This record gives sequence, structure tokens and C-alpha cells, in this order.
Amino acid sequence: MKTDDPANAAAPIEDPLELRSRRWFDRSDMRGFAHRQRMQQMGLRREDVIGKPVIAIINTWSDLSPCHSHLRDRANSIREGILAAGGFPVELPALSLGEVLVKPTTMLYRNLLAMDVEEMLRSNPIDGAVLLGGCDKTLPGLVMAAASVDLPAIVCPAGPMLNGQWRGCKLGAGTHTRKLWDDRRIGKISEEEWIELEQAMTRSAGICNTMGTASTMACLLEAMGLTLPGASTIPAVDSAHSRMARSCGELAVTLVRTQRRLSQVVSHKSFTNAAMVFAALGGSTNAVVHLLAMAGRFEVDFDLSKFDEAARKIPVLVNLFPTGDQLMEDFHFAGGVPGLLFRLKERLSLDQNTVLGTSLGASYLGTVNDETVIRTPETPVSEQESIAVLYGNLAPLGAVVKVSAATAKLLCHSGPAVVFDSHAEMSKRIDEPDSGIEENSVLVLRNAGPVGGPGMPEWGALPIPKRLLARGITDLVRISDARMSGTHYGTCVLHVCPESAVGGPLSLVKSGDIIELNVPERRITLRVSDNELERRKAGAKSAVQLGRRGYTDLYRQHVQQANVGADFDYLVGRSPGLEPDIY
Repeated sequence: MKTDDPANAAAPIEDPLELRSRRWFDRSDMRGFAHRQRMQQMGLRREDVIGKPVIAIINTWSDLSPCHSHLRDRANSIREGILAAGGFPVELPALSLGEVLVKPTTMLYRNLLAMDVEEMLRSNPIDGAVLLGGCDKTLPGLVMAAASVDLPAIVCPAGPMLNGQWRGCKLGAGTHTRKLWDDRRIGKISEEEWIELEQAMTRSAGICNTMGTASTMACLLEAMGLTLPGASTIPAVDSAHSRMARSCGELAVTLVRTQRRLSQVVSHKSFTNAAMVFAALGGSTNAVVHLLAMAGRFEVDFDLSKFDEAARKIPVLVNLFPTGDQLMEDFHFAGGVPGLLFRLKERLSLDQNTVLGTSLGASYLGTVNDETVIRTPETPVSEQESIAVLYGNLAPLGAVVKVSAATAKLLCHSGPAVVFDSHAEMSKRIDEPDSGIEENSVLVLRNAGPVGGPGMPEWGALPIPKRLLARGITDLVRISDARMSGTHYGTCVLHVCPESAVGGPLSLVKSGDIIELNVPERRITLRVSDNELERRKAGAKSAVQLGRRGYTDLYRQHVQQANVGADFDYLVGRSPGLEPDIY
């Protein structure tokens, strides 16, 4: 693989004294002595460190992050690549965000991971970085940090787990958990079968093998040229994954030597291309929030409208759960992201820069090996668009719905609201006979946004009452200021802005109010007069309880709304060259 194009690359660093790490190691004063001394304390030689690019391996491994359980080994492969290319590797542990086990939600801690990594890169003698992670909030948090520091960096994605299998059926993590749990609730699956499923669904290390948030983000980062070509879909336990990791280490050294910073790679074209690829993937709605936050860090003007524009132009082409019926391993062997980019080449800005120093069109286009997995525009996976951005008096700043995973007949629907003020209340009432929930009801969950959750948990796919499931009713219109797992499905209006906890219109809805959803016209409307809404607003009380303590309180005070990425207001943007004083 050619990793450098002289026509696009900056002039190589001939003088090692131009390295950022020189400020620590090449000094002739007592501080320089102490820095070199302490490196030798670990058994290193003086020449192992001085004058070599110091490459940080930012590792999000954890014993409580099963999707990342192989990353210790991958860090070693990256280390080998750095050494082979003449660099000096240092492995730095970062906050690990295992989606399933971290409570109340990993989204609460995405910004903390970004802070952690940004400060770690700034405060240490680092010239470049390999960003090693995969699970949901990890990749966007790592990229947000690296964008703000603006050092040379490359993403090494964790890779998907192997396909799940059970009694001859292909199982996808997350998607089938929801489907089969509904069957379990109404007695279609026994306790013994449920235990079997626990062992059959997740067969290896790696991220979810459906087009969930982790897979979506990995694919989008590849489309933005921040990974090696083909890297995002390699199964985590495939030997090719170790080889890819080693190549990431080698390229990181090249990035430093050629002074190729992230700001030279990522541009408005990168985000526009990502929105196009997102539409073709039928990607997770969570990626909308993450891409908006990343755009804020890169200081790129990019908003919600770009996702809707892309979805109107490009149908869902990748046949993966929850929109399709295949899994990431199938996508990989069908051609992966390079194959999809080839399909979309007429729609993309192929002159977009990449970490290779070449353009997207020169190095990242591949071939399609299986047209049942990577479809043509004439044979899309879904007749519906991947996503729609909605506005109206219920969502003045926008809301999103994953159209391709919704029920077509519910995309134009009016019905009476059944309101839940919290997830706990919803869980308690959802199966009660007198809940008031019927087939035409619109379920509303509030106080589940960035401030209200806190952290905007994945509560948006509210469960269907058991008595309706027993009648064969598997979907209702559901509206919330929460998020939804990318592995889930249903007619769920999400990310309603402003959220209810900060006084958004969702806080004014009462059970029995008529709500109208019209996806073709991109409208979500509360059929209540403006005068009545003003009256309700005058008597409303804030549901936010600050003063709890620590990070959560800080988060609630500074988190922005979902329509701009839910980043911290004081961290948006870049600050390259903000170097620490060395005493």
C-alpha cells in the first residue's frame, strides 16, 4: 500500500529538532535531563527516544468493554508498526466506554473521553497518535479530541464481531435482542431458549455486527479518509485486523514526518461525503449527533439539513440489520466501504484529502463483490429514505426519524398522546391495563435529553405494551428527546429540540393531546393552540435538578442541544499550538 504521495504531502521533517517532543527531550537544562533520565528508568536507551517521532497509541481497552477486549493485542501490533517505521511508541490508556455496561449511558461520558484524550495529548511529549477504539461513543470522542489538538492522527477501528447464529438463523447484536425480547415477553420464547440465545448472539470480540452506531461511525470515518482503506469492516478477530493495526502504526510515523495534521485532511467535503455515505448505509441516528459534534471541533459549518438533503438523493444501498437482513462480516466481504464508495462515486467529492496524503478517489474506491449486500440505486434495500429531519411546533430546532427502520403506514399519522415524564414511569406503566395506550396512540417520553437524562440515553425506542404485541401490533409512533440504539427499529421520532428539561415544547404536552406526524412533509405538530401552549408554559416548572455533584453537574451546565452535537459549549472548535509551559 502506498502511504505517501509527494504531490500532496508537505515537506518531510529533515531536522528531528522540529518534532514537538523536542521541547521535552532535546533540552540541555535540568528539565531535559530529568525527562531523558525517567525514560531510561524504564529500560530505554537515550537513542530510543531522542529525535524520533513519539506516537501515542490511545487505547480504550477495558475489562468491562467486551467490544474492545482484543485491543491490548492490537496495541502491540500498532507498536510494531511504529518501531518498524522509526518512531517511538507510547501506549496511553483512555476512558473506556463499553456501551452495554456503562450507566446511565455512555453518551454522558463521550465529552469526558474527548477532554481526557485532548488533555493527554497536549500535556505529554506526543508528536502524533493512533486512535484505537470502536464502541459507539469512543470513536467520535477520540476524533473530537484529536481535532481540537490538531496533531497528525489516524483512526484504528476495533472491527465488528463475527456473525451470530442460532438454530439456523443469522443473528445481529442489538437488533435481534429487541425482537426476541418482545417474543420472550409474550411467551413465544422459553427460559431455556433465552439462555441459549445469550451464548449464541455475540460470538467474538468486536463491535456490534449490525449497522448500529459503532459500525456506522467506523464506516463514516473511513469515508472521511481518517482510517486506512477497508479498515472499518475487517472482523475484529480476523488476522487482517492485526495487519491493519500494524499499518496504522507505520502510517502514523509518516503523518508526523510529512506534517500532515488532521486539519489538512478534514474539510467540509469530508462531512458532505460522510452524510452521503450515511444515507447509503441506513446508518444509526446517533451518528447525526456525533458528526455534528465533530464538525464543531473541526470548525466546519455543517448542520442537520445536510443529512436530510443527502437522504433525499441517496437510497439505502447496504443490506444490513436493522434495515436489511445481513451483517457486517457480509458487508466486509461484499466490498466494504471501498465498494460502497465505488457505488457512490458520482455523488462524492473524490478530491477530498485523506490520511494517506492522496485523494479519496485515488486510494479508497474498491469493487463490489456481492450485489445482494451492496445494492445499486435501482435495487435499494428500502423504498423509504434512510432518515428525515422534522420541524414543527413540537420540535422548533429539529428532530430526526430513521425512516428506513420505521413502519411505512405510520409515517403519516395522527393520534392522542400518552405522556411519560421519566423512563422509570414508562417502565412501570407500559404494561398496565389502564395505561390508555391503544393502536393509534402516540407515546411521548420526556426528560430524556442531554440535560434531562442526563446524557441523552438510548430510551427512544419505547417498548410496545404486551397486550398490543399479543394482538400482532409491533410498532407505534414514539416521540422523545432521547436517542435510539442504531441497532433498533420502529417509528421513533428522536432528538426533539429543544429538549423538555430546558423548557422545550415537549414539556408542555399532555396525555390526550393530538400529535400529527407527517414525514413526507417533514413536520411534527402538536395540535394545541399557541395561546394554550403559552398558558401551559407560564405555569411550567423546571425538571432539572442541578447540584448533584461532580462531572454530571458540569455536564448539565455546559452541554449543548442535540441539533448541534451535544458537545460542551466551551470545547467547540480547535486550539492547535496551545502548548504547555515546561518548568
